[in-house]
Amino acid sequence: MEKTNLLHKAKFDRFLIQSDLMSKEETPRYRPLPGGVSSDIWLVELPKRQLCIKQALAKLKVKEDWYAPISRNATEVDWLITANSIVPKSTPKVFAHDPHNGMFAMQFIPPNDGRPWKAILQTGSADPTFASTVGSTLATIHSASANIPDLSQRFSTDDIFRAIRLVPYFETTANRHPDVKSELLELTEITASSKLALVHGDISPKNILVCGDTPVFIDAECAWWGDPAFDIAFCLNHLLLKCIWVPEAAVKFLLCFDAMTNAYRSATPDHYLDEVENRAARLLPALLLSRIDGKSPVEYITCKFEKDRVRNAARNMLKNPVTNLENVANQWAEEIGVMI
Repeated sequence: MEKTNLLHKAKFDRFLIQSDLMSKEETPRYRPLPGGVSSDIWLVELPKRQLCIKQALAKLKVKEDWYAPISRNATEVDWLITANSIVPKSTPKVFAHDPHNGMFAMQFIPPNDGRPWKAILQTGSADPTFASTVGSTLATIHSASANIPDLSQRFSTDDIFRAIRLVPYFETTANRHPDVKSELLELTEITASSKLALVHGDISPKNILVCGDTPVFIDAECAWWGDPAFDIAFCLNHLLLKCIWVPEAAVKFLLCFDAMTNAYRSATPDHYLDEVENRAARLLPALLLSRIDGKSPVEYITCKFEKDRVRNAARNMLKNPVTNLENVANQWAEEIGVMI
């Protein structure tokens, strides 16, 4: 372990011993793993097993000041366990949790067993069948959670969701785009007030491991009892943005968009399908614009021409809202010059 991280070692050792995950005689090796901006993740190598420790950060690792309570770590643990109870093997197993220090231990999935979907998409490989499974799994978690009585209380995390999602994405972007400020702020309040199901809050390809033909969801720090439209829109948004990142695979990404949309529709109860899709269609352009001009812009769209293409498409759809996801995909395809 690096010298700068020696303070972590004693804390981690104590946590693992108290959780019966290692003995006092064992000497673990800790290695930092690449992750997102909001937590530190460590690989723990023991003589006979490997696992991970994830610890939430109070200040996120982005250019602008962005703070969030470390209590979100407990919410993530609860989401992982709940989602896995609904769809077995859809999340890594959680072994132990230390809420005081904002950290937990979980199953380590080696790269050979589960690659981040983002890394696969980056190569231009896009499998509509896998995208369909992501959509149906997500819809199953949403619809089943709506019938679990105590979840709305356990995931009453409005303050965290606003701090991590609504403010840095929509409110920050609204202040940078006065011409669509009212539309973005309206979507903020609609999203905040829609309470239907258990939401992951960060369903992006980097947080989906491809384990054979099974998607495994990770990084649920934004989990919240709220609007399932946010999850499906958040993931579909990344498929649209990947068309700019890997333009030669744009048609394949749009086919994945359609496959995920159709699978999500099929697994969503009829009584709220239309309203969820309508909100998802309205959220998508807001998310497109937010990933260019919010507090957490995507790292792979860097030149002004590409950014302006996203801005133009997003602002047009915000000013002239569409009501279904197919229309969003069609307008996006027209903007980037792709026939689907």
